[in-house]
Order: sequence, then structure tokens, then C-alpha cells
Amino acid sequence: MSQSNAFHETNMPLFAEMDEAVPVTPLSGKLPSYISDHRKRLRARFMDGGAAAMPDYELLELILFRAIPRQDVKPLARVLLDTFGDFNRVVTAPAARLVTVQGVGDAVVQELKIVEAAAQRMMRARVMNKPVLSSWNALIDYCHTAMAHRETEQFRILFLDRKNVLIADEEQARGTVDHVPVYPREVVKRALELNASALILVHNHPSGDPTPSEADISMTGQIQDAAQVLGITLHDHLIIGKEQELSFRASGYL
Repeated sequence: MSQSNAFHETNMPLFAEMDEAVPVTPLSGKLPSYISDHRKRLRARFMDGGAAAMPDYELLELILFRAIPRQDVKPLARVLLDTFGDFNRVVTAPAARLVTVQGVGDAVVQELKIVEAAAQRMMRARVMNKPVLSSWNALIDYCHTAMAHRETEQFRILFLDRKNVLIADEEQARGTVDHVPVYPREVVKRALELNASALILVHNHPSGDPTPSEADISMTGQIQDAAQVLGITLHDHLIIGKEQELSFRASGYL
């Protein structure tokens, strides 16, 4: 075994203590063979067939192996899925809710949040510094990855230059399950600071239904009016639901 592999298998994560699941490690400190063999089989199946060959709970087990290296993690994987619904919702669940699940500690939260951050960064790389209007599907995929499974509303602004190249993607505000405070003056002020020529507004609906509320429509109109005064174009406002999104432009709201 290489030195790096040995570290992966036998050492703690760098920034968190190991968590506990089902206590099965004997006094010898060795992992029982049935658990060790199970882990080897899962890793081999993943390497041979990739994630498509595995159900959600087995993919989640692979992530939990690092956080809980000497315990049976299958029961915890199933509890997490039962609690949050599916793999995406487990990975994107708030840390405060994750730790309410028995067996979840800092190490498990850390591993899940690393996976979430990696997924978002990969999707973000597909759209940053590229013309947004010619990579629209990639932009939608990124917004879904970043926001679709959040349990509270988040409001983001995508800032574009004169060639409609995405130059910044920033979270403007967070809110509750059905409301997020947005201040048009702050939106336009930030656009001027970045020398942006156009904007795309994005927020999520934790309910899953992307239909805009009256408050959504009113707020969008206020931002559009404030931006127009300064020569800034509002290209669209996207509402991200669990399974689909709504475009204000395509739906006739802009």
C-alpha cells in the first residue's frame, strides 16, 4: 500500500474528529472481516462501474468510510436518506440539521460538505468567464446544483460584462423557507462596483414550486427600474425549484 493510501485508510480527516456509528470494532482494533470485505467490494464496484452502478445509500457509504473508518456505516447511510429524502438532500442539508441525526458528528458533516463544495465548484467552472447566453444549459445546471435542494431561500446575482460574460456570482441574501430580503439599491450598487453591464437574478423556492409570488414579481420590477436608470440590463430572473426552474423572461414577466 502506498503511503498516501495508507493515510487515507488509517488516519483521521485533517480537520475533524472521527464520528461513531455502530460500534463493532473488537478490542484488537482490527476491522471485522465482513465490514472490511464489504468496503472492498463497494470500492471495486465503484471503480469498475462508477456511481451509475450504485444506489444512493452505497454511494453515501463510500463518503462515510473516511469519516467513520472503523465502523459499519450502512445503517447511518440509510438513516440519513430516510431523514432527508435522497442523496442530493443529504449532501446539501444544513450542518445544524445533519448533526441532529444520531451518529453524525463533525467528521461526517465535513465529508458531506466537501462533496457539496466540489460539485458546486465543478459546475461553476463551466459558466464563469464564459458568455452566459451561449452556455445557458450549463448555467441552469449550476443553479440547480447550488440551490435546488436548499431548505431556505437564497438570492444570488450573476453579474455580466458588456459581452455577456459572467464576471461574478454572488450570494446577496439568505432568508426563511418562503422569504428572502432583497434590496434593489444594494443590487445596483454592487453592479456598479463590479462595472457590470447586465444582471441575472436567481433565487430558489424550497417548496419545490418555481411559480413566482407577487413579492417576487414586485421585487424584480423594482430592480429592473433601478438598473435601467444606470444603463444596466436585467436579462432574467430565474426561480429554481426542486425539479424545474422558471424564467421570468420566457414566462413573460420581463
